[in-house]
Amino acid sequence: MQFSRQNISTFIAILFHVSGVIGILFTSHSNWFIRNTPLNLCLMGLLLVWNQPQKNLAFWGFAGITFLVGMGTEMIGVNTSRLFGHYQYGTVLGGKLNGVPWLIGLNWFMVVFCSGTIMAKFQQWFKQKIEKEGQGFPPKLAALSLIVDGAILATFFDWLIEPVAIKLGFWQWQNSEVPVYNYVCWFLISAVLLMVYRWLSFEKDNYFAVHLFIIQALFFLALRTFL
Repeated sequence: MQFSRQNISTFIAILFHVSGVIGILFTSHSNWFIRNTPLNLCLMGLLLVWNQPQKNLAFWGFAGITFLVGMGTEMIGVNTSRLFGHYQYGTVLGGKLNGVPWLIGLNWFMVVFCSGTIMAKFQQWFKQKIEKEGQGFPPKLAALSLIVDGAILATFFDWLIEPVAIKLGFWQWQNSEVPVYNYVCWFLISAVLLMVYRWLSFEKDNYFAVHLFIIQALFFLALRTFL
């Protein structure tokens, strides 16, 4: 087995998330695992950046934009309820700015970046497949697919984690009900950020981003099913 960055990072991600599922569901130390969510999120973010093959100005610009937009929209949501709905963050995710944990900005970057990268990889595979059959992939359709399908993927991820996040104390909704408006906002904001993702010129061949999205999705699916 080759000890590449991708393999090492994927092993660490699997180890941490499998340990988290076991610790939360099957041990008496579930609170310890929940309290260390910020450590896990920060580590995954570092691994994601470590695996990025081209860390140029455009990449850092995208990371900064998604962080700022994520934090800004969440602040509007928490303090005015004009975005997402009526909700408040708990203490699990650590320090806050205007009611929003700093880690939420990182989470926005990770979710949107991974969703965009998955769609970019899928389009690359699909383009090669149809070109072998003598057909073309219209650029406008490719652009629309990356933005819309990527936003659907990001919104699906939020839908997947919502009941888990509520049970673990990450955040709480008014009347404990997640409004449809939350998912509408997630889709629209993700779509805008994915437009930026497509427009900026940086390497979009980060295989670990694909692996991380799948690992985290399975992690929250397991907790959603059995917690």
